[in-house]
Amino acid sequence: MLVKEYRTEVVAAGERWELWQDIAARTHLPNLLRSEQDEDFRAVMRVLALGDVQVADLSFPQLESVRTPRAIRRFDPEVYQINCQFTGKGGIAHNGRQDLFGPGDLVIVDSSLPYEARHLPPGPDVNGTCVVVTVPHALLPLPPRTLRQVLAVPLPLGHGIGGVLYRWLAEVASRAQEFAPPDAVTLGGVTTDLLTSVLGQALDAEDAMSPESRRRALHTRALDFIDRNLGDPALSPASVAAAHGVSVRHLHQLFAEEGATPAAWIRHRRLEHCRRDLADPGLRSRPIAALAARWGFRDPAAFSRQFRRAYGMSPRDYRHHT
Repeated sequence: MLVKEYRTEVVAAGERWELWQDIAARTHLPNLLRSEQDEDFRAVMRVLALGDVQVADLSFPQLESVRTPRAIRRFDPEVYQINCQFTGKGGIAHNGRQDLFGPGDLVIVDSSLPYEARHLPPGPDVNGTCVVVTVPHALLPLPPRTLRQVLAVPLPLGHGIGGVLYRWLAEVASRAQEFAPPDAVTLGGVTTDLLTSVLGQALDAEDAMSPESRRRALHTRALDFIDRNLGDPALSPASVAAAHGVSVRHLHQLFAEEGATPAAWIRHRRLEHCRRDLADPGLRSRPIAALAARWGFRDPAAFSRQFRRAYGMSPRDYRHHT
């Protein structure tokens, strides 16, 4: 597995704050940390190592983090840290700017510049949650001087490519235990490409992205669009292409580079969701045709043939044997 989990509750209450400071210094940066909850700091961190990219899923109470010039002189890994806020809110002072952020916002800081960040949980006795992506300067194919324009600027991830990145990070964090070492390069590459695309749009600098980054970001957006529209019977390569402003031919070329076709991928994802539903004890009372229709199969007979072809047995037999 690629993930390492850290919990402060493995030690006594009075030792948890010191443990968290040590964990944060080893996994991220040795900054000056302060908290009003330092007498019993209950926090969890799951760190997913994806080659040079790191994705960390964090849950913690009120916390302040200060990166001082002295800390930078002592140790600077020259990385960007990208905070994707899920619950709770906070404030950031960095690169001559001060701003507030909340759920659904992305905030980027540069380890080579001082900053002060404050995280507030959503309520008493409830931790705030976020995902922090750490990326070396060299891996983001955007000029450093250009990127400084968005340091400490909250970028909303509510729609478009920002929404894709938000859902991607949530999915990677929730499924971290499933990944194996061979997945690291792909996961790290997709994460970096999506970040580059979001930042490029915010800067109106997509031309600075490499063709490979743009291609992979478009492919990921297409996959996300497909997954969110599987229940629509009208979902097709043409509708996917139209939603992303490209030709059907270009979409086919994009999927061909990944060893698939758009239509085959749509069918595969629909069948996988149907297979999952058929194995769910809580859905045993639902008719098979209703489950198939839920994921866009309008013709029960055609669904049954496609399911048998994919899994070697009928939907009814599969439900019976799981």
